[in-house]
Amino acid sequence: MSLLKVVKHIGLTDKEARVYLACLELGSTGVAEIARRARINRVTAYDVLEKLMKKGMVNTFLKAGIRLYDATDPQMVAAEFKRRQHDFLKALPDLRRLRGDTIHPRIRYFEGLDGVKAIYEDTLSSKTEILNYSNSKEIRDHWQNYDEEYVTKRVKHKIYLRGISPADEHGAWVHEHDKKYFREIRLVPADQFTFTNEINIYDDKVAIISYKDKPLIGMIIESLEIANTQRDIFKMAWEFASAFSYANR
Repeated sequence: MSLLKVVKHIGLTDKEARVYLACLELGSTGVAEIARRARINRVTAYDVLEKLMKKGMVNTFLKAGIRLYDATDPQMVAAEFKRRQHDFLKALPDLRRLRGDTIHPRIRYFEGLDGVKAIYEDTLSSKTEILNYSNSKEIRDHWQNYDEEYVTKRVKHKIYLRGISPADEHGAWVHEHDKKYFREIRLVPADQFTFTNEINIYDDKVAIISYKDKPLIGMIIESLEIANTQRDIFKMAWEFASAFSYANR
């Protein structure tokens, strides 16, 4: 596919695409040279450049009294379009409600250790804290480098985690290192709560992983309503875990 077609596919007209490419090729230059390279007249070039500036794809400045134009770095343009796409996708449930659509949760299934790792990788995109029910032993039995390959990344991304785990030796070890790993773990009686499944609640998603199935299986449920309900349930469990921790000091 030609560069002209590629640029037009991001929503530019033919003239806008040609002017943007001309600006990229020429660097900082005046309108006359841009018009010549884009094969349009000078008056039209001014109009097109104005539209591209409003879209953030061209910049202008004065040098020795002469107005020059310069194309925005394509990588910055791509990042901006990616941000807009992300915002639009986040708004999809509300947009679909406007037209009366019934919103069904999006469910993705994963299998095996690689699938489980893919679920954890998805949590690293979280814009909210992660709320977590987990068995500290189970995940590390299956994924020996879990702390190095995932927890360290979560800390680097500054994604805070609040979790509830069984009060066994593994849960106690994890809890002991809370500050180092940007989290708060509360422990509950191991004889009452074993948590062979792990649940992570973040953004508009709920990720569930089963460690007792062979092969390992997991899913990500994408639904703001389900995620918010799970957050409310977690709040109740969090208060119970706090009461248990206080009683056992």
